[in-house]
Amino acid sequence: MENKKIAVLVPCYNEEKTVEKVARDFLNALPEATVYVYDNNSTDRTYEIASSIGERVVVRKEYRQGKGHVVRSMFRDIDADCYIMIDGDDTYPAEHAREMCDYVLNDGYDMVIGDRLSSTYFSENKRMFHGFGNKLVRYLINKLFKSDVKDIMTGYRAFSYDFVKMMPITSAGFEIETEMTINALDKRFNLKEIPIDFRDRPEGSVSKLNTFSDGMKVLKTIAIMFKEYRPMIFFGTIAALFVLVSLGLFIPILAEYFSIHEVPRFPTLICSMICAVIGVISFAIGVILDVIVKKNKQDFIIKLNILSSDRRKNGSL
Repeated sequence: MENKKIAVLVPCYNEEKTVEKVARDFLNALPEATVYVYDNNSTDRTYEIASSIGERVVVRKEYRQGKGHVVRSMFRDIDADCYIMIDGDDTYPAEHAREMCDYVLNDGYDMVIGDRLSSTYFSENKRMFHGFGNKLVRYLINKLFKSDVKDIMTGYRAFSYDFVKMMPITSAGFEIETEMTINALDKRFNLKEIPIDFRDRPEGSVSKLNTFSDGMKVLKTIAIMFKEYRPMIFFGTIAALFVLVSLGLFIPILAEYFSIHEVPRFPTLICSMICAVIGVISFAIGVILDVIVKKNKQDFIIKLNILSSDRRKNGSL
């Protein structure tokens, strides 16, 4: 790992009780790394405490509120061979950091996911419905994208340079983890999961997550990205539903016509035709968008190949 630059990314919002411990733990685990703390409009002493840790800790501010905005700025601003993203709440131990970096730097993985759900998450997490929400999100994404990722929403990940620079982050808040996972699955990045320990927040540290409002944002993100990444299935399903409704309305009318040789229910017939037209239009939209998505994937692969080629020519970061 000689001459390889490692960046530890720590998005923070009101983490004065834990930010110093998190930074020092990761500096001890990765002596060659630089820790980047991005303060997201904290109202406590997070920025001051982080700024006093030492020269290997770079502290910056992100004024747009939301974890998605913070991570987007981090990915844009920082160049490294390997990135470790960690929450500033001291819920993830630094002991796994070296192993995660090794997978990225030595084995060519683009994203290493710290899997909490196969370890201590359900015994340590005291927040009601969080476990159910994680299981629901995991089920939906694995079903929709035919994958087997065990922890979709973990905040502990390692990334390659290629993944970071090619990740189009659109989320503003905590749904960023879900977006990154879906993008990695869709673009066929090389993924690796390792079980990690998880511990609940220390006493006095308060979670910024709202179980229901943030949960709804995550579900909305899944629906939007399913539409964008799998348009043929999304609009094809809508088309099939409208066609079924159309047939359900039309078949009785057709049977009556053969029986009495007239159409007694014109409004129902018109409704049936409208549903059929909507179904056909939805199917056509799905076909068109599916072609566009496939073309975008081809362009993405070409850009990724160019990015990798340029890095090889220029040497290590």
